[in-house]
Amino acid sequence: MQNWEAPNPDYATLVPAVVLSMPAAKHLGFEFARVAPGEADLHQPHRPELTQHNGYFQGGVLGSLADFAAGSAAGTLLHPGWINMTIDYTVKILAPAKGTHLIARGRVLKPGALITTAAADLYAVENDTETHCATALVTMRNVKSG
Repeated sequence: MQNWEAPNPDYATLVPAVVLSMPAAKHLGFEFARVAPGEADLHQPHRPELTQHNGYFQGGVLGSLADFAAGSAAGTLLHPGWINMTIDYTVKILAPAKGTHLIARGRVLKPGALITTAAADLYAVENDTETHCATALVTMRNVKSG
């Protein structure tokens, strides 16, 4: 993994605060497990309303969680007063996502002044066993806010 220096010293509090204020994030109810420059880990607890077919997490949950994890990782590298907006993402489902929770590990692949590319790997967790269930590639536009 590549390590970058975060240009905003408050990234560890700002990124979770901004992301968790979004309606979709509130609805999903996920939690930040780790935030570091160029990386972010999110946990999605198992909730019956987010599952289908005997308790498997819905594909839309996987996509949203991947997008938020990758976007959060990218957000750690933004300068104060900037935000990122997803302009494209692709999710590849690799295995059924069933477990007590999901972990999404987002990481920046290529930072840029205007465009950042990030990825996320999603794991379904059951009895401390992680199953790699999806991977995503996310492209974001960095925008000066206000």
